[in-house]
Amino acid sequence: MRNAFADEITTLADQDPRIVLLSGDIGNRLFNDFKERHPTRFYNVGVAEADMIGMAAGLALGGMRPVTYTIASFAVYRAYEQIRVDLCYPNLPVVIVGVGAGLGYAANGPTHHSCEDLAVLRALPNMTVLAPADAWELRSLLAQSLLRSGPSYLRIGKKGEPLVHASRPSLEIGRGFLMRPGDDIAILCTGILMPQALETARRLESQGISAAVFSLHTVKPLDEALLTQLFQDRKLIVTLEEHSRIGGLGSAVAEWKADQVRIGARLLRFGTPDQILSHSGEQEHALNFCGLTPESLASQIQVVWGQLEMK
Repeated sequence: MRNAFADEITTLADQDPRIVLLSGDIGNRLFNDFKERHPTRFYNVGVAEADMIGMAAGLALGGMRPVTYTIASFAVYRAYEQIRVDLCYPNLPVVIVGVGAGLGYAANGPTHHSCEDLAVLRALPNMTVLAPADAWELRSLLAQSLLRSGPSYLRIGKKGEPLVHASRPSLEIGRGFLMRPGDDIAILCTGILMPQALETARRLESQGISAAVFSLHTVKPLDEALLTQLFQDRKLIVTLEEHSRIGGLGSAVAEWKADQVRIGARLLRFGTPDQILSHSGEQEHALNFCGLTPESLASQIQVVWGQLEMK
């Protein structure tokens, strides 16, 4: 995903002279093309994430369209006050890109995990929160983010994430995208766990359960029209994310559901547990520890579906 980001931001900067890229001391070689083509519009701020947000705010006030880029945990947690006060309060058009979000840097330990970033940022007024499923979604959402009038957070993977789209999809911020049709249940996935969501649906189909899969690439604002339709038409709605079950997509859907007068479907949420993952391991190991594998997901969904069918 980070390679796709570097390519897309360079192309977009070719088209819009207002685009400025700020890096938090990572991705220096990644942005060689950008620096060669736009040397006056690239700033390596260093290990100073809060300063980077302040600089981006100043550039936005000056009419530029800044994009900040660094590891997700540092982009969000170290600079939270500046994001809140410098960007959200004046509603400035800055795009914050957090790379290796979730457990993308699992092997680096808890300091590099970002399983609470969606929760933290979707609570901020004026903030748009996005989590693309693959490089194609990233390209589409980045371009749209740069056209918005307020701040956006773009949560992306690190590297090697498989493509789930054959070409650039017709995405729209705030509207879910159907990945796989199905009649019995709906799996709403945000971010890079889409391959797991699609494989889970295939496993459920082999057990006679028809599962639709949607990419909810926009965590805020939610696609409320889609949620209304799905909760009316199906018995079970599943949310899936590489993020804590507290505060992420599952929580957002649960909050929406609690505000509805009549809503019948059961909601089942999957994400990381409410604990610090303090042991080392690669991302695959961490996902397995959290039960975010197709085998585990399909098994747990089957149990709940069976309970619903018995009623």
